[in-house]
Amino acid sequence: MPNKPDRNAAMLRMTELCHEIREHDHDYYVHAAPTITDLDYDRKLRELADLEKEFPEQALSDSPTKRLGDRPLEGLVQVAHRVPMLSIENTYSEQELRDFFAKTEKLLPDEVIEWVVELKVDGVAASIRYEEGLLVQAVTRGNGEVGDDITLNIRTLRGLPQRLLGKNIPKSLEVRGEVYMTNADLVVLNQQRTNAGESEYKNTRNLTSGSIKLLDSKICAQRRLRFFCHGIGFCDGLYARDHMDFLKRVRELGIPTTPNVQCFSNKEDAIAHCNRIVEDLHSLDFEVDGLVVKVNSLEQRETLGTTTKCPRWVIAYKIEKYEAVTQLVDIKTQIGKTGTVTPVAELLPVELAGTTVSRASLHNIEEIERKDIRIGDWVVVEKAGKIIPHIVRVEKHRRESELPAYVFPSRCPECDSDLVKDAQGVYIRCVSKQCPAQWRQRLRYFATRDCMDIEGLGEKLVNQLVDSNIVDSFGDLYALKLDRLMSLERMGKKSAENLLQGIEASKDRGMSRVLNAVSIRHVGQRVAQILARRFGNMDALMSADLETIGNTNEIGPVIAQSVYDYFLSDEGVELVQQLRTAGVLLDASADDAVDNAGVFAGKTVVVTGSLSKYSRDEIERLIEQRGGRAASSVSKKTDFLIAGEAAGSKLDKAQSLGVPVLTEADFDDLISR
Repeated sequence: MPNKPDRNAAMLRMTELCHEIREHDHDYYVHAAPTITDLDYDRKLRELADLEKEFPEQALSDSPTKRLGDRPLEGLVQVAHRVPMLSIENTYSEQELRDFFAKTEKLLPDEVIEWVVELKVDGVAASIRYEEGLLVQAVTRGNGEVGDDITLNIRTLRGLPQRLLGKNIPKSLEVRGEVYMTNADLVVLNQQRTNAGESEYKNTRNLTSGSIKLLDSKICAQRRLRFFCHGIGFCDGLYARDHMDFLKRVRELGIPTTPNVQCFSNKEDAIAHCNRIVEDLHSLDFEVDGLVVKVNSLEQRETLGTTTKCPRWVIAYKIEKYEAVTQLVDIKTQIGKTGTVTPVAELLPVELAGTTVSRASLHNIEEIERKDIRIGDWVVVEKAGKIIPHIVRVEKHRRESELPAYVFPSRCPECDSDLVKDAQGVYIRCVSKQCPAQWRQRLRYFATRDCMDIEGLGEKLVNQLVDSNIVDSFGDLYALKLDRLMSLERMGKKSAENLLQGIEASKDRGMSRVLNAVSIRHVGQRVAQILARRFGNMDALMSADLETIGNTNEIGPVIAQSVYDYFLSDEGVELVQQLRTAGVLLDASADDAVDNAGVFAGKTVVVTGSLSKYSRDEIERLIEQRGGRAASSVSKKTDFLIAGEAAGSKLDKAQSLGVPVLTEADFDDLISR
């Protein structure tokens, strides 16, 4: 029988275990980088609980074991917020989001505004207060003025520190954010309830709302709730320049913050990001019902102030979400234009947002494995923004028998070539250059509006041209004749003539449109335009070495290698020859034109402050046309800062780094020369 530890040794060991467990919680919940296994973590927690049971008088008040729950309460106590928790104005419209930007700019005339975009986590709003580094109270939002005391339940959240970490602990800190549950934890909980003969929970939002107000914190502890911080209430001793700085500081103290937060100096970039991020919601394991757009500067927030209900410096850009439960009857695969093999769920048809949904992308094999999706499962399928159906989770409690795990094919379902997984990536590809499925997708993409814009060359016609071996290359497309087209099913003379006119017109689109159209890996519209501006014509790009391509601004090593390899390959050389023979313009067009010997050639230029002569877009276009790169932030690599009125922090940073500063008049003088 092991010797019983003495009181001093027990106290030292308890202190040591508390410190280790807090560090492991920080690694897991804040950095998403666990350093020990779940088994080892549980062993440490169990050892600490046993020591505290044996020496209760030595137990620390902020011990991680307190997360396991306390005795039930008789009722929740209401607490007044020291700083009101105001609601946020909502919009579902991009135009209303633009109106918010315009209204904010009007209230801050001649000031540079940075915009923060955050995920709007679909959870329960809460305020959590620390005094001298210790968690002392947690309160629901309630009516904004008064909320319910949920301190005991909040203490059960493993990812939230009972004691703040690091140095320079604020005397008083009130953080605000969302209590939430992951979809994976809901699946596990529903399985447990089904096994116990109990009904399952429908969604994470309602379950979180009910759990956080339970009078018995031991039950709440079993729900594995979590917390993301996104804002601040009353504070004494925490200093931050802006919101991004605040989030960084809070993470250093051990508090998890909303992930994937991004800051933009340009409102158009912020809007584009908002619209783009909807496509990535499937990769999250927690529910999101929109995005939150905020002014970054805390000083500007003070200036903007609030209405009677809402702050003027923030808006919620909400996404309408619709979900239904249906059965996954099969998993098929689709081959993309660069060979990417995408698994697609074939669903029992279900009504969702006014349309019948029978298919949903599963994105990649890792998503299938992470969500444990199997043919025959009942699944929750969701549409975000009425656009993209995806599978949220599997209703595992409805599995009536053991279903086999999905096995990804090892050979291309179209051409039977080997499938290869990307090095250090998640995608699996068919690498055969003769795969007809890839060629169909490439030809369809070639004809789209942002590429060669060939009207009439749609999916059905592309399939006919490829399947009948009429068009096996882009050269074949430009060699099409009227009689050959009219031999196709349901192809009349007028339609054939219109298509040939569209093909002829596409020859003058220019270099950047060609680069975008021919499906070089990692090359899209923006990269194509950068390359066209940098090199001016296709011959110059083809003869450039890897280092020269890689030294192009905004072209990283992965993109540079892909472009270099493509034009070194037989496929790339033959393609350019086909297009040249057909008379396709391979020089930069007027839209792509850049003076590579211009005054800003190879220079990185940042514009800040209010300009009198130019709009921001106009001056950045002039910089790029003269060979420069218009960047959004100042760094050691910045060559010039053009400073208008009220230039602010970017001017301070440029001066501290020794970056040359130009006035608007200096800029005019340079470009006129």
